[in-house]
Amino acid sequence: SSLHCIWTLLACQPPPHCCPTIVSRSQWGARPPRSRVQLRTPVPFVIIHHTAGNRCTSLASCRQQVKGIQNYHMDNQRWSDIGYNFLIGEDGRVYEGRGWRTVGAHARGWNAKSLGFSFLGNFSNRAPNAAALNAAKKLIQCAVSRGYLSRSYTLKGHRNVNQTSCPGNSLYAIIRTWPRFKA
Repeated sequence: SSLHCIWTLLACQPPPHCCPTIVSRSQWGARPPRSRVQLRTPVPFVIIHHTAGNRCTSLASCRQQVKGIQNYHMDNQRWSDIGYNFLIGEDGRVYEGRGWRTVGAHARGWNAKSLGFSFLGNFSNRAPNAAALNAAKKLIQCAVSRGYLSRSYTLKGHRNVNQTSCPGNSLYAIIRTWPRFKA
């Protein structure tokens, strides 16, 4: 199937199996954003985060987590919307944040040139499960095949661009082994 996905880079639309299951904003009950800035794509960077909160392993628990994060970002941080472009649950699903076409608020100085993907949970002392890791890899592949992420993209952890321990030591150790990672 990875060969199939490589082939789709030459085609217009990727087959659905190249992209993970993406739960839309309306499906998780998002509030409307206060404002939006269009992201100029394809961007050259993808930045990996963790939310440092509770893990979620079901649609119901992940929806609840994502709603809580949006409320925190909008009400406490005073941002226009949830900060991440997409969030990844240990239920194996991806949750649409700001999406493909909107500048995020996830990595100061890097938002206009990157997509921010955040794993739901705290991965300082444990790794995300295989379902979440596979969904993230598929999401990166999907971003490239749909033209939102440059084919020559660079993968980074949040700690590589801002002063933070994000995305946690256990997750960071994993993404360092992924293709196109560069600290």
